[in-house]
Amino acid sequence: MLLTGDNAAVAASVAEQVGIDPGPDTVIAEVLPADKVEVVKRLQAEGKSVAMVGDGVNDAAALAQADLGLAMGTGTDVAIEASDLTLVRGDLRAAADAIRLSRKTLGTIKTNLFWAFAYNVAALPLAAAGLLNPMLAGAAMAFSSVFVVSNSQRLRRFRAANDAAGDATRDAAGATGRATGPRVAA
Repeated sequence: MLLTGDNAAVAASVAEQVGIDPGPDTVIAEVLPADKVEVVKRLQAEGKSVAMVGDGVNDAAALAQADLGLAMGTGTDVAIEASDLTLVRGDLRAAADAIRLSRKTLGTIKTNLFWAFAYNVAALPLAAAGLLNPMLAGAAMAFSSVFVVSNSQRLRRFRAANDAAGDATRDAAGATGRATGPRVAA
């Protein structure tokens, strides 16, 4: 969906460039800032998760209301402060790449936590009971740390979907999360 304060002709042109089907429910032009917030709230009331990308003062309230607010780094300070994530450059394609990278990062975190807890649940009680040689327990703990670091290093191989441009990968990997109160989730 494209929600913009620009006129209908500009909105249709942008929708075509980014691959949004230009329909009355998918491209909404000449929207006031308060109406952007209402559209975000309506979509959330329908049970949808809403990501909003914006760059201006007029987008700030909707960025703050959205489940995920993404500001363009080339935008205003107000939009950047209201967002959850700031894309380093003003390339809209980097938004999808940042979301993909975030999902991969969350998966890696969950895997690392599983193996760290599995080690602690299995090896530590055995070592405490004297059933496991302390040297082996120490080696296993070191291996656990090496595993977590090595597993995390796999994220460095992330490539943007549209890597033909080359810079999009650096944008997604260089996206900065901004701590904005209780809305930030790990």
